[in-house]
Amino acid sequence: QVQLVESGGGLVQAGGSLRLSCAASGQTFSRRLMGWFRQAPGKERSFVAAITWTGDSTDYADSVKGRFTISRDYAKNMMYLQMNSLKPEDTALYYCAADNRLSLSRLTSVYDYWGQGTQVTVSS
Repeated sequence: QVQLVESGGGLVQAGGSLRLSCAASGQTFSRRLMGWFRQAPGKERSFVAAITWTGDSTDYADSVKGRFTISRDYAKNMMYLQMNSLKPEDTALYYCAADNRLSLSRLTSVYDYWGQGTQVTVSS
């Protein structure tokens, strides 16, 4: 089992920045694919970014590419999402997710472990 806890959400003006954190505990953290997803009210949960367990491969949704950066700290069992140039359409509940697979994936069905989410609200 892996437990995931997100933090770092909040209210920010458009153009601002936030850094989300995901703390992992339980079974081995390092050998897992990690990802960030988000869900806006009335919409399905969607892929934001993912990083392989080696950390040498990342993937981003087109809507956040160039603005968001995913990273992980193995020593601290943490994953991060640096969000810059935030837009009102980035407003959503952001989830941290993990899976045992080695390759990148954008599919919510692939990820076995999920956090409870942290709210990000971007005002115009």
